Amino acid sequence: MNPEAERLNALTERIIGAAIDVHRKLGPGLLESAYEACLCFELQARGLVVDRQRPLPLVYGGVVLDCAYRIDLVVNESVIVEVKSVAKLERVHEAQLISYLAISGMRVGLMLNFNVKNLSLHGILRKVNGFPG
Repeated sequence: MNPEAERLNALTERIIGAAIDVHRKLGPGLLESAYEACLCFELQARGLVVDRQRPLPLVYGGVVLDCAYRIDLVVNESVIVEVKSVAKLERVHEAQLISYLAISGMRVGLMLNFNVKNLSLHGILRKVNGFPG
């Protein structure tokens, strides 16, 4: 496997592990902002660099437009993490993650829905954009 792909896979595994730990401690039913704050804390405690609520401008016709998009978390300048607390992930959530990947140029994104009984079975969506190898 490509070294870049191995690095990204290992990083997403660490992020998912941290998310599962947060979910085990808190369970479902809280607001997205609570899960986001706790996941940010957990990732930083594990030595990862986390940028929270990063603005995501849109370039259209050669002009940078501030459309008020914000990525929940960017981990190690490599992985987009979108935090949800909804009854069910819908296609619009998947489209949001795919759009954020395309606009940002990042290669890997995770959508984590904490409002489920078992996060590892029903709450994780992973998308890639031009993944190496």
